[in-house]
Amino acid sequence: MRRYGKNPDEDDVRVRPNRKGNRPRTNIRPKHEDAAEGFVLTVDRGRLTCLVDDRKVVAMKARELGRKGVVVGDRVAVVGDLSGDKDTLARIVRVEERSSVLRRTADDDDPYERVVVANADQLAIVTALADPEPRPRLIDRCLVAAFDAGLEPLLVLTKSDLASPDKLLESYGALGVRYVVTSREELADGGAADRVRAQLEDRITAFVGHSGVGKTTLVNALVPDRQRATGHVNAVTGRGRHTTTSALALPLPTGSGWVIDTPGVRSFGLNHIDPSRVIHAFPDLEPGTEGCPRACSHDEPDCALDAWVADGHADPQRLYSLRRLLSTRERREGD
Repeated sequence: MRRYGKNPDEDDVRVRPNRKGNRPRTNIRPKHEDAAEGFVLTVDRGRLTCLVDDRKVVAMKARELGRKGVVVGDRVAVVGDLSGDKDTLARIVRVEERSSVLRRTADDDDPYERVVVANADQLAIVTALADPEPRPRLIDRCLVAAFDAGLEPLLVLTKSDLASPDKLLESYGALGVRYVVTSREELADGGAADRVRAQLEDRITAFVGHSGVGKTTLVNALVPDRQRATGHVNAVTGRGRHTTTSALALPLPTGSGWVIDTPGVRSFGLNHIDPSRVIHAFPDLEPGTEGCPRACSHDEPDCALDAWVADGHADPQRLYSLRRLLSTRERREGD
């Protein structure tokens, strides 16, 4: 039975209003061309603190971003109340293209990768020479992640007053990784902080390391006006206590660089890393891979790198270092 007559334009046709308003839905979204540029300083339970001009503005993700994640170091477009006053809330409507992304997984068999920081230029790998003991395999894993993300690695060795750095530095000599050695006394008088700060100028540097190595103590020395809580090393387990629970970007006092302090890690999974990309961090070895079989792992009998190095084209220690990094996914960090 027809509800209306033959004429579809008759005046007695009743149109039901939209329950959420009379404005029709549309797929067209505003471009927010007047949005301000922001830099994400920290993320805490869905609230993001951004630096907009010289103000700290608390914001939340706009609905149109969907599941797109926003992390420390992201450059974003922000709209709404940008005054930075207490109890105000702005909206992040766009995440700009990232120049680099540092990722990790919880374990090597974990398929879910986590973005640690975005847009960093450098990765400072902080490790103690004693109390707790160095974990070379964790350092190797951080190096692989840095090479994969296109970050320049910097090795920062702390507590040199308790042990010599020579043995550890010797094992990384062939990689050509820059390093800084510090002691607790030097951190107290500011000398060590000055040496480390010289390596951070004009860069965005992410600091990583397992708990208890003195990472946050070092960050506090680099940025004295922003003191973060520090912990101690458990005498029984030899492990430190997590005191940094969220990543935080801090400007260097000189105003020409950023330090991003990240929570201490107990593992650094590399499930997301394609081993074939690690070779790009070894430009002296990369030409030697032209004769490798397809999908060569560079650690098998038919690898052309063995003959390339034997012919004197590269240092054998460099090949050893490459293969050590490539195989680090097969070993546990504490081995």
